[in-house]
Amino acid sequence: MEKRKLIWYWIITAILSFCLLSGGFAQAVQVKEVVQGFKPLGYPDYFISIIGVWKVLGIVAILIPKFQLLKEWAYAGLFFVMSGAVISHIAAGDVSIQIIAPILLTIFIVLSWYLRPPARKLTIN
Repeated sequence: MEKRKLIWYWIITAILSFCLLSGGFAQAVQVKEVVQGFKPLGYPDYFISIIGVWKVLGIVAILIPKFQLLKEWAYAGLFFVMSGAVISHIAAGDVSIQIIAPILLTIFIVLSWYLRPPARKLTIN
């Protein structure tokens, strides 16, 4: 069972990493289509770059070995960013297909956190 859990962890974390790294990079450099996607939410353009950099740094923290406390903070931060995206879409009345990605990514963040191997978990002595 433990091997199966590890395989699912890496599959989910790989998908999560690809999505958040590519999306985070596009936000950080303010790709035109990404900026247009944020317009209905009412955020200023500089905020898009901040969110993008946070996503990239969060995924880097999750992927590097060791630094378990940093990983916990990264998972929490990514959860707040993506669940905040869901709430932002709902608050802006934008419950179109745009809301599906943040919902799925929030679920993947929780699953990646839950399935992580013992070496990636914070242990309190």
